[in-house]
Amino acid sequence: MKPFYQDKLIEAGCDEAGRGCLAGPVFAAAVILPLNFNHPLLNDSKQVTESNRNELRLIIESQALAYSVASVDNEEIDKINILKASFKAMHLALNKLKKKPGLLLIDGNRFVPYKKIPHQCIIKGDALFTSIAAASILAKTYRDEYMMKVHHEFPHYCWNNNKGYGTATHRIAIEKYGQCKYHRKTFRLKAVPPALF
Repeated sequence: MKPFYQDKLIEAGCDEAGRGCLAGPVFAAAVILPLNFNHPLLNDSKQVTESNRNELRLIIESQALAYSVASVDNEEIDKINILKASFKAMHLALNKLKKKPGLLLIDGNRFVPYKKIPHQCIIKGDALFTSIAAASILAKTYRDEYMMKVHHEFPHYCWNNNKGYGTATHRIAIEKYGQCKYHRKTFRLKAVPPALF
């Protein structure tokens, strides 16, 4: 994994979590790391175990030069669509950064420019650059924490396990109980195979 994209400007890595979920907000994080930051566990959050993600979150938060996390809720996702909501969450996270970056490293292939700061979109960037990987860890852990909290309100959807993603268990629960206030109403629900009932 590379520590930086270039070494002239201060870089902030940005990533989101929860774009493909049926319920809950989309979270985004922005992280500025020291140039020499490195950790053997750091990787794309999807490749890291939950306990290691939680450990990395503490390390990132204590060693980052600046970091911030923001979210856009399911109601707004339904109003503006998930892609725009993901970009908005990233912009909100960037607004909260205590240090101003000179370059944004964005995970993915598209982004809406933020202020006048140049950006670089990098496909699978969370597995290539430390600052994007760190942002992916923060976005994922903060979102998981949120879904664990709302799970207690609606335990039958099993968000403690699926975190709002469209697993068979989650979809069966929607078929049985309908949607709740945290569901994204505009998301198409794939039918659950009859064998699963």
